[in-house]
Amino acid sequence: MEGEATAELLMHRKKLARRLALHCLFGQKSTRLVTPFANTPTNKFLNFDLGEILAVTPIVKDKGRIIMSLEKLEKTLNTHIDDLTAKGIRKGFEMVITGIKPAGNNQGPRYYIEGKGQQEFIKMNANSYLGLSLRHELIEAEEEGVRKYGVGPGAVRFISGTHKPHVDLEKKLASFHSREAAMLFSSAYVTSMGVLVPLITEETVVVSDALNHNCIINAMKLARPAAKAVYRHNDMKEMEAAIQNNIGKGKRAVVVTDGIFSMRGDHAPLKELVEICNKYQESFPEGVITVADDSHGVGAFGKTGRGTEEYTNAKVDVLVGTLGKAFGVNGGYVVSSKTIIAYLKETAPMYIYSNPITVGECYAAIKALEILEGKEGATILEHLRKVTKQFRDGLKKAGYETLEGEHPVVPLMVRDTAKTKSLVEYLVGKGILATGLNYPVVPKGDEEIRFQISASHTQSDISYVLDVLAAYK
Repeated sequence: MEGEATAELLMHRKKLARRLALHCLFGQKSTRLVTPFANTPTNKFLNFDLGEILAVTPIVKDKGRIIMSLEKLEKTLNTHIDDLTAKGIRKGFEMVITGIKPAGNNQGPRYYIEGKGQQEFIKMNANSYLGLSLRHELIEAEEEGVRKYGVGPGAVRFISGTHKPHVDLEKKLASFHSREAAMLFSSAYVTSMGVLVPLITEETVVVSDALNHNCIINAMKLARPAAKAVYRHNDMKEMEAAIQNNIGKGKRAVVVTDGIFSMRGDHAPLKELVEICNKYQESFPEGVITVADDSHGVGAFGKTGRGTEEYTNAKVDVLVGTLGKAFGVNGGYVVSSKTIIAYLKETAPMYIYSNPITVGECYAAIKALEILEGKEGATILEHLRKVTKQFRDGLKKAGYETLEGEHPVVPLMVRDTAKTKSLVEYLVGKGILATGLNYPVVPKGDEEIRFQISASHTQSDISYVLDVLAAYK
């Protein structure tokens, strides 16, 4: 009983300390506070001074002045933010979508933005390449999953968070990519981190494309490999030289690349990459492992939407994809051999310690795969390729620089930060949402506006955007 009383008094003491600290913070001079325990035999637990208060509160004393402990740090952080603003590269403001006008009258969906009244906007910067996120079939499928299983999984996979739709979706993804097994993560970014970190040991050599996504770069930092080499973008000769130069420095080599490079819309030459890597399998005791993050390719690229592997007629050892782009839902995944997936389930902290996607999202993703693999899928992909070509050809006709390719990411190369910002603002004024990309997101000199074409765009939508751009030119 005495121990319980002591614990209760200590808890009360901390509460009182925080309250008194706030009194001091707002200018009150008293450092004592009357308590209901003041006359008890244990009132020694409540005798504290300002020094003790500061030890249990987020407040510090600086030259006789009480300040919040974050104040010093915030000065440094504000300096950094101000520097980004001065350079014109601060992301800062986020547009908030307040409503959606459904497609109709030869127009795709239109979006309403907070602070813009009833002005309607065309989204030219969305990852929903197949236009499935607003399809009634996916909405109804997700609602069905929610009604059956609730809105959230309630636990991580190893406790009680695995539901049959999670397993069903993994099987369907493995089949879609002609692999033995698949594994779901909460996002594609998390997937790449969760896959690469366990596969890269202290005795691993990593070879990476210079323009790989931020998730791959951070995974390499976190993994701390024995050695790493970065080759010029899509330069297979330099990649091979990097492998050769690191023979003997590790038991295994991991060669990692994006499938589609999201800032540019170009693709990795996966067939050549795999062939080169296979030449050096005997040079490393544990082989050369090829990994591709094809989050922007899967669903939107290749004859049947199976991504860069299909387009290049190649197959890597480990493939990362996403449900949150072309499939219009949420979550990431990896497909590979049964052994690789079994190993990752035991070693990927992003999987082990994080809840999976919701069951409703599983239902919607399964429906998206069914649409893509059905007769309608071919029609959707054909339309996507058609409007993508229309836009890319239109940019060139209007005198803009772009990059060759067939993927629905179409960059308009501006090559100047201020001009990029100015053009984005002009487009917004005309009801067009597009993304300006500046350093450090892209290298200096590669500043651009990234347009992302969707199957929900009509030819009329594309014509309107091209007319607006032509008028600016």
